Parts: sequence; C-alpha cells; structure tokens
Amino acid sequence: MRIAVLDDWAGVARDMAEWDALGEVTFFTDPIPPGRLAETLQPFEAICLMRERTPFPADLIDALPELRLIVTTGARNLSIDVAAARARGIVVSGTPSRKTSTAELTLALALNQCRRIGAEAARLAGGGFQGPPGRDLADLRVGLVGLGNIGTQVTTLCHAFGAEVAAWSPNLTPERAEAGGVGFAPGLAALAARSDVLSIHMVLSDTTRGLVGAEALGALPAGAVVVNTSRAGLLDREALFAWLERDPAAAAAIDVFEAEPLARDDPWRTARARFGDRLLLTPHLGYVTQATWRLFYEETVAAVAAFQAGRPIRTL
Repeated sequence: MRIAVLDDWAGVARDMAEWDALGEVTFFTDPIPPGRLAETLQPFEAICLMRERTPFPADLIDALPELRLIVTTGARNLSIDVAAARARGIVVSGTPSRKTSTAELTLALALNQCRRIGAEAARLAGGGFQGPPGRDLADLRVGLVGLGNIGTQVTTLCHAFGAEVAAWSPNLTPERAEAGGVGFAPGLAALAARSDVLSIHMVLSDTTRGLVGAEALGALPAGAVVVNTSRAGLLDREALFAWLERDPAAAAAIDVFEAEPLARDDPWRTARARFGDRLLLTPHLGYVTQATWRLFYEETVAAVAAFQAGRPIRTL
C-alpha cells in the first residue's frame, strides 16, 4: 500500500510509530503547495493528516483516483469533506487525542505574559536586571470564552493557582457554569469587563468567526492579557492590534494563525516587531508534545493496519 504522511513539519513522524509493516510510506516534512496537492498525492492509496494542516475538500478528494483511506490525527477534522469521501467509498478515520496539552500551554502563556518572563529573560540576556514587576495569577480574574473539554481543564489549572474563573459561550447556562466551578457571564462583553486574562476556547464556525472583536477587547480592564490557543479565526486580528496600540500595558499570547506555517511577511510577524514582548507568538504548540505525537502516530498506524486487514476502525 502506498501511504503518504503529510505535514510532518518537525520530521519526527517516522520515529513515533512502527510504520515498516504497512507498505511504502512517504513522509512529507514541508507543506505541499495547494496548487500541487492533487498532482503530488495522486499515487497514494492512504493519506495520513496532521489535524487541519492540509484541508481536504471535495475537489481534492475527487482528483485522487487511488485514494481508499484518509486517517486524521484527532477525533474531528472539519477541514475534510467527509461526505465527499464517503460518496467515493473512501474510509475516513480519526484517532484519540490528549486534551491536557493545550490547557497546559494556555496556562504557560498566561503566566509568561503576567509575570513578564520573556521580557525579563531578554533584559537579563542584554546585560540588565529586573524591570517592572509582573502580576501573580493568584487573585486575578480569568475569563474563558468557551467551557468545553479544554476550557474545563484550564479552569482546574487556574484554580490551582488561586485565580477566579468565569466563563461565557453562546450555549453556556448558569447551571452548567456552576457545575463547572466557574462564574457565569451573561455576555462576551460582560465577561471581558471582569477578566484580567481572557482566554479563548471555542470551535471555529461561521457563527463564531471574529467572535472576539473590538467590542469585547474594548471592554477589557487596562493591562489585561488575551490568550488564544484555539483557532485564529475566533479572534479579530486587526482589532487585537488596535487594542494593543491603545493600551500600552496590555499583552497577548497567540499560538494559532490564519495561515500556517507563518510566512516571513505575515502581519503577525510585523506586529511582533511593533509590540515587542507584549505580543508573544508561539508556533501552534497547543497539541505539540511527545506524548500526543506518539498517541497520534501510533493510532494512525493502527488504523491503517486495521484497514489493510479488513478489521473495523474508528470512522468520522
């Protein structure tokens, strides 16, 4: 079987699982340009995806005559046209995932910006010493935009640090908020107004795109921190830049971007040069840990092996 493993940017997929028994496996460590996807992938019978790094719409699926199996890491991948695949008789499978990785990174980013760790490390490396004091997460007010699996885990970590947590989402009720151990905010602007740290944990859809925009950002207290480890489209980028411009004490930490990998001339890079350490950018590390990668790729290999043997596999 000819198998393609896409978007192995770090070049680690081969060592994370036992691929040898599956057949002819090709690892792509660089993104394939959209205009060359169909041509490049035409020979492959199975394609293994890393989350949403390479979208798989219907026109791409229809252009791959040999394709019999798509395996994505994670139990959901909205960038795959599953209906189009099923219409072609192509099996689409997903893997289990670990939720703790993104929650841990969220806290790390919030702590970095509250305590000014990056800025102070740079000051020390430059020959200086202490600058202005940072803020304890203890007793700060953390607002969560979304209280799903990851938001709930972030709540637990925030409580361990002594922070006060409130949440809002379009479907959150006071009863669910109370059951989750968080305060209930009646609206996004109301949540922002009571948040020293605002952290985003929503699914991106047509109804949530640009959800955190000028109104919510304008309601934040002076010196607030915004963290996005969810999806880039949930946060209005230009509104964020305008907010950072207005409030010289404000800070943000961003792990997700509209186009990945981030191009050298991307507006986020320009803004980082403009705002300095107040705008922390990390290269989509939320789910990038050794344990998660092993789980992803071991389960991917297991799915391909089960498909080859005619055994049932998890389908999307």
